[in-house]
Amino acid sequence: MAQYVAFDANVEVMGQTIISVVNALPTGQETRMAILKRHKIVPQEGVWYKQQSWLDAFKEMATEIGDRTLFAIGKAIPEHAVFPPQIDNLQKALSAIDVAYQMNHRHGEIGKYTLTHFDEKKREAIMVCNNPYPSEFDRGIISTMLRRFKPKDSFKYDVVTDLSAKSRIKGDDSCTYMVTW
Repeated sequence: MAQYVAFDANVEVMGQTIISVVNALPTGQETRMAILKRHKIVPQEGVWYKQQSWLDAFKEMATEIGDRTLFAIGKAIPEHAVFPPQIDNLQKALSAIDVAYQMNHRHGEIGKYTLTHFDEKKREAIMVCNNPYPSEFDRGIISTMLRRFKPKDSFKYDVVTDLSAKSRIKGDDSCTYMVTW
């Protein structure tokens, strides 16, 4: 599998998730809505949509508006999200990405986000994103979680795609990200 290919044809994504992507950035909302309509998606809260249709729309967005915009949209998704009070540090925040992902998808194998390494002393972590979404979109989500929940004394931080590991860009099912702060 690769990015933009659902792991299971039965998987659905919650309408609110699609709406949040449309509204993530003030510019380009009309373009994103037009792309969704071409894929027969008119997002509404409380309605579920086939993930493959959603991924097809995502792929068209990448082609029309570029990976940088997908990164910016990914960054915007958790920017205004409200987190429970127990999500009070970076390790918990990175782990919470999967909880949110699971809540917004249903029916079949949807994939997952896994924090495989976390070293507070060395200020490094590794996230493996085993899902069909664009790599830059995931990097954007992780980047915002890092910025929001990193230690206050951390001024330099980054999320880099590990191109030596499996990568959806190369046709694999997952991407690995090196997180430093």
